[in-house]
Amino acid sequence: MTRSLLHQILDYANRANPYPIYEELRKTPVHHEDDGPHVVSTYYEIRSLLHDPRISSDVHNLASPARDPLAESAQEEEGVLPPSFIRLDPPEHDRLRRMTNRPFGPPHSPRRIDGMRGELHDVVTGLIDGIGDPGRIDLVDHFSYPFPVTVICRLLGVPREDEPRFHTWADTIAASLDPDPDADPTERGKESHDARLQLGMYLAGLIEERRKRPGDDMLSQLATAKGPDGAMTTMELLSTAALLLIAGHETTVNLITNGMLTLLRNPDVLQRLRADPRLAAPIVEELLRFEPPVQLMPQRTTLADIQVRGVTIPKGASLWLVLASGNRDPQRFEDPDRFDPDRQDIQHLGFGSGIHSCFGAPLARVEAQLALSELARRLDNPRLLEDPPPYRQNAVLRGPRHLPIACDGIRP
Repeated sequence: MTRSLLHQILDYANRANPYPIYEELRKTPVHHEDDGPHVVSTYYEIRSLLHDPRISSDVHNLASPARDPLAESAQEEEGVLPPSFIRLDPPEHDRLRRMTNRPFGPPHSPRRIDGMRGELHDVVTGLIDGIGDPGRIDLVDHFSYPFPVTVICRLLGVPREDEPRFHTWADTIAASLDPDPDADPTERGKESHDARLQLGMYLAGLIEERRKRPGDDMLSQLATAKGPDGAMTTMELLSTAALLLIAGHETTVNLITNGMLTLLRNPDVLQRLRADPRLAAPIVEELLRFEPPVQLMPQRTTLADIQVRGVTIPKGASLWLVLASGNRDPQRFEDPDRFDPDRQDIQHLGFGSGIHSCFGAPLARVEAQLALSELARRLDNPRLLEDPPPYRQNAVLRGPRHLPIACDGIRP
């Protein structure tokens, strides 16, 4: 039974509904199988560990990476570029995050995200206008996949004519994040490596261009910044830009798709959103609790022996923090398996917490709110064609790979 719990989390057969497994997991708040990772699944313990300086995000601190079935893929993801700041510890993490935040949000750039609302609305409108046959829509391919990558391109200042190339690289890199037991691993690895290399070379050229002729985009500001932390090296800039593309894209696709799926399963809430778009903000917060796009954080390591609920997690151990389980912990949330946007207190773990809390959270919130409110307003009588839909293979970045829906028409 104990062996099977970890296996079940990773088993694709449970991707459509992993929550009963998480419920079983919470009976042993610190779950450990043989020489595998220590899996923490309860809300207060996860939150505490996310704020604990004895927890490292650097895989090089793992005593034995081979024992963690998800650690190897984390190291493969980097390869071409140095680790991005989400895979580093202080002080390097803090320096790079501070530098990236200056042109992204408060206090230095308080209008960056809010100032994009008009442009985001135009992108959403264009995608909905271009949906085509309302009798069969794949919401992922037609809408929630292209939307965030277009936004990242606009944020970084990628010229419009180059956006299709960015979409192609994002597709290839995203596909490589999902396990595929039927594919040739060597071929998949080569495709992913080539896409990352091409993306890196393209960004390097763009950075050089922005250094000579800066614009008002985020990449220009990063490339020419001379703040208290100095300037980023070209390699640091490349890994940061790639992080914004990959992490910012993948999670938002899942947030929007999981969001629409949940609304279609709760037609009363969908109706309310159509009548009052202001409901989008609490709906998105409840979605981040109820169906978080990042289900678990596997790349964590202990820098010392740590006591959690009477269990000693030894130094160098692999640690999994199951955010989605913590979000449904009945010790923290009343009736946690009910989707309820009227909850008064939704301090979810959907964006993590502590020094590694999701850097792109302000943008993801605006994107999801706009996307869901416009889909609710414009799709006439939307309904699911498959429930559950086919899911991605990935147990960490969980979301439907396709979401087939139909509607009676698209309103202006």
